[in-house]
Amino acid sequence: MSARRGVAVVLFLIFLAMMASAAGLLILALMFGGGQTTHVVASNSTLFLRVQAPFPEIDSVSVLSPFMAAPPTLRTVLAVIDKAKRDDRIRGMVVIPNTNGALWAQVQEVRDAMAAFRASGKSLVVFMEYGGAADYYLASAAERVLMMPAGSLDVSGLATYEVFLRGAFDKLGVYPDLLHMGEFKSASNTFTERGFTPAHREMTRSLNRDAYDQLVSAIAAGRKRSVEDVRRALDQGPFLPEEAKAAGLIDDLAYDDQIDDAPPVQGTRRLEGDDYTRGFIASTGSGPRVALLYGVGTIASGRSSFDGPTGAVLGSDTFVEWIRKVRADSSIKAIVIRIDSPGGSAIASEVIWRELMLARQVKPIIVSMGDVAASGGYYMAVPATAIVAQPGTITGSIGVVTGKYVLKGAFDKLGIGTDSVSDGKFAEIYSPFRAFTPEERAKVEAQMQATYELFVSRVAEGRRSSADKIDAIAKGRVWTGQQAHELGLVDELGGLDRAIALAKEHAKLDAAKPVTLVIYPQKPSFADLFSNPLGLSLGASLGLATHRPEARLVDAVADRLQLFRRGETLALMPNLFFTQGR
Repeated sequence: MSARRGVAVVLFLIFLAMMASAAGLLILALMFGGGQTTHVVASNSTLFLRVQAPFPEIDSVSVLSPFMAAPPTLRTVLAVIDKAKRDDRIRGMVVIPNTNGALWAQVQEVRDAMAAFRASGKSLVVFMEYGGAADYYLASAAERVLMMPAGSLDVSGLATYEVFLRGAFDKLGVYPDLLHMGEFKSASNTFTERGFTPAHREMTRSLNRDAYDQLVSAIAAGRKRSVEDVRRALDQGPFLPEEAKAAGLIDDLAYDDQIDDAPPVQGTRRLEGDDYTRGFIASTGSGPRVALLYGVGTIASGRSSFDGPTGAVLGSDTFVEWIRKVRADSSIKAIVIRIDSPGGSAIASEVIWRELMLARQVKPIIVSMGDVAASGGYYMAVPATAIVAQPGTITGSIGVVTGKYVLKGAFDKLGIGTDSVSDGKFAEIYSPFRAFTPEERAKVEAQMQATYELFVSRVAEGRRSSADKIDAIAKGRVWTGQQAHELGLVDELGGLDRAIALAKEHAKLDAAKPVTLVIYPQKPSFADLFSNPLGLSLGASLGLATHRPEARLVDAVADRLQLFRRGETLALMPNLFFTQGR
């Protein structure tokens, strides 16, 4: 047997073993329910809940799920907090936050749930081993804030960083011949510039300032201090624990085992969050049916997938299938769409827009914006009856970008020859071996202008405004949800629960009665799981294994590179990397 044939046989046997193992695990899961046990909750308990953001919006389902705990979705975490609020056995809650790498909208949604828990009359304490800006943002909702004596409160403000690759491209011999429509449309600036343009800097400064103002306001309200006082305090950060206590930003120092030595935890039974949430599934309700469609990931034509530098891809074919199903289902009274997308293909966004416009004629559509609903993500939001966003949601970016990378210089440096033959005046318009000619550039710009004007008209129609008014706040500019609300791009500030409440209102359902949520994407079938037993492609699995803040920068840049395909106009937001208190 040759060495090559031997390797092939070994690989085939490994593949069969993996398939058998996956099937076996599934059978065991079905027979024994994953070996999970029900934990009895004692009365007079305090729930110790670890909140680790960012959260996935969609459940990751695989054969291994019963044995390997998948990270909870945002909706699951919110449902757990709500369940604890209504559970008479639970007297209070201690939240232990870890929000490294989280964006603001998800954190704000969790804080809203924590505030509702406290408003119910139960005690709320936050314990931090380390406190970054988003951790402390959550902590500001509590009646008592504790920090480990060896920790640090790393809150001193917010900074936004961006990377510009033009200098490196020049050294490599790569010319980014990219065009954008809208002076603030900066998605291509990563590749075409060496630093901020004036418009790019203005937009980024505005976003950073508004996010900082939201942080300061939340701290001031939670700690019952003036905004000016909080600004002065944060200007002294970051803080050692004793300094944070002296500044009135935390209440006391303690280790985890000392939390229940003082009120309001003292005298209660400690209930670990894992015990309370083990096997917990957020209820889909038992009343009238409302569809909940998750529009998560980079928008592209074709089928949805979970493989790519930044994970999820929202395929227009898949999403249109979902819309058609819920539109035709007379038992579904309203549609809620949860969007967490930076945009992508303008064509795919238009396909989704059209299908939503048809669905809007049949039943109300409410959009809930998560961390990001920009460019194509906002494009697919505008058919909605109402749009709901968090103050920190990144939204807008009404503009387009396209172009190509000219590689001839790099090939020349490597000694690689290039040549071509063609027929047709513009056959080589997207040649990777030369830049656009003036005539070609004019043609591409005309196509981009048409796409931009179409985008503006879609927004104007959806927001019941004029194209001139929308153009004035468009031009590719990104806004926070708070700013977007003031500008009329968003109807209300709030989270998914508020969007569901609006759906009930517009569908004329009883506000006091729960609804049954029909969720898309739906759970995969046995055949789906068997064909992909881990529930993820290799690329996505590696992405989960390397989910570090610094990796997000590389991932996002790589994602942008692959999106600039031949001739495709993109509705894509810029890279934004908020660093919280560092």
